[in-house]
Amino acid sequence: MTARLIIQLAALLGALSVGIGAFAAHGLRKSLEAAGRFETFETAVRYQFFHTLALLGIGILLLARPELRSLNTVAWLWLGGILVFSGSLYVLCLTGITKLGAVTPIGGVLFIAGWIMLLLAARQL
Repeated sequence: MTARLIIQLAALLGALSVGIGAFAAHGLRKSLEAAGRFETFETAVRYQFFHTLALLGIGILLLARPELRSLNTVAWLWLGGILVFSGSLYVLCLTGITKLGAVTPIGGVLFIAGWIMLLLAARQL
């Protein structure tokens, strides 16, 4: 994945984070609260946004240090984490399909693995 693509993904995911969060706060709040899922939805948005900002940082770092190819793995892990962790929580909250909660921890593991890979990549700085 190129630095340019990572930055573009971060821009897209950032816009989606803001849009999804605003939609939840204004358009879905009552139904999410009635289902007891508002905090879960907020958690999904928060983790998506934190890792989107981290992806932006990875993209910028890759611009400065393109030889740090292991940062691509970090980006893929965090992108997977966003899709699996936040995505499963969004679907859970919006559909009530509780079985999806079982895959959410896989997304968390992807986030953690990305941070560990970043730690290993930082040894090359």
